[in-house]
Amino acid sequence: MLTIHAADEVRHDWDGAALKDGAVVVEGDRIAAVGTLADLRERFPGARVRNWPGVLGPARVHEHALPNAPTPRERVHAVLKSGATAVLELHIDSPELRAATARNDVLVLPRSRRTSLSESARADLAVFDEAGRCIATVCAGRLVHRLK
Repeated sequence: MLTIHAADEVRHDWDGAALKDGAVVVEGDRIAAVGTLADLRERFPGARVRNWPGVLGPARVHEHALPNAPTPRERVHAVLKSGATAVLELHIDSPELRAATARNDVLVLPRSRRTSLSESARADLAVFDEAGRCIATVCAGRLVHRLK
């Protein structure tokens, strides 16, 4: 199913200029297109639309030790709630934590990297409000966190 994630602003990367009334089309676990909401609604008329308040951009890489939590699953979910869909390998400190990242499609990277939104890239997105809180996280095309 095609889903259009729309926001007040979309950023291809967090250092770049904002696209006002932007959107990202997700098909499966990939980004199908990035552009204005009006253009993407026209190109993908049957797509479901999710409107988010705030700024939508690429999900982040969690570069520090994973948050403390009672279980590996909860540690991974804390990362997803922060708007990150990747962690650094050096912070994966147990086989159980590695399994939890794999089950949740969280990338384990050997080193940090810049993230960006581009067609055919893996659909890892995050939406943040004006206060910097993560409103939503999409990991490999799946909505894995939504602030209530």
